[in-house]
Amino acid sequence: MPEQLWFTEILNRLFAGPVTALLQALHIQPQYSQAPITNAVAMELLVFVFLVVAFALVRFSLSVENPGGLQHIVEGLHGFVSSQAEEIIGHGSDRFVGFLTTLGLFILSCNLIGLIPGFESPTGAAATVPLGCAVLAFAYYNVQGVRTQGLGHYIAHFFGPADPTMSIFMRIPLAILMFPIEIISHLARMLSLTVRLWANIFAGDVVTMVFFSMIPIGIPVIFLGLHIFVAFLQAYIFMLLTIIYLQGAVAVEH
Repeated sequence: MPEQLWFTEILNRLFAGPVTALLQALHIQPQYSQAPITNAVAMELLVFVFLVVAFALVRFSLSVENPGGLQHIVEGLHGFVSSQAEEIIGHGSDRFVGFLTTLGLFILSCNLIGLIPGFESPTGAAATVPLGCAVLAFAYYNVQGVRTQGLGHYIAHFFGPADPTMSIFMRIPLAILMFPIEIISHLARMLSLTVRLWANIFAGDVVTMVFFSMIPIGIPVIFLGLHIFVAFLQAYIFMLLTIIYLQGAVAVEH
């Protein structure tokens, strides 16, 4: 039986049976039938509930005449993401801001929750969590590319630049060469996003824990502050790269 956090243990006591049955129905055999919910999944669920509650509080406390502190923070965050998307993607970037903001907040919350005693950062504890975020970002920008340009025009991008001055005898070999390169390049984006996020948060958790166990006063605070900075930085980088990938997917060549 793996070591469980207190919140994970509560979830497994309440929902181990239904979760195990669901996984088996999907032909997935959990390693521990009495504890199918891992710490990473439990922390993700906790972050999800926290964000839903936070968004609900913002929604029901919106005020034009007397905006509260939470509304100011959310509006500032929304404005920051909007400006980043507008600067990189350009016209029509507003429709992506909701997804980008939610993705960034989810990753940031997952990065920071490990700083609370009794919890751990799912983005550093299990590589599958950053991988899930990377797969979601990959699927999102490709779907948006198809919606914006149409399936045919979007797939044509994978065959290299469409230069009308180039002869057909040059275009065909170039397209054959470029297609597998582009496919591998796009798939490698998921690996890059996953490894970058997981490795940085994992390393930050380990270093902070080591120094707190060796020298519990003074010096660990420096590494704690550094870990918080890295948590914000990695959430921003993940979101920024997603914006860049979106720009490449929805850009229309003239």
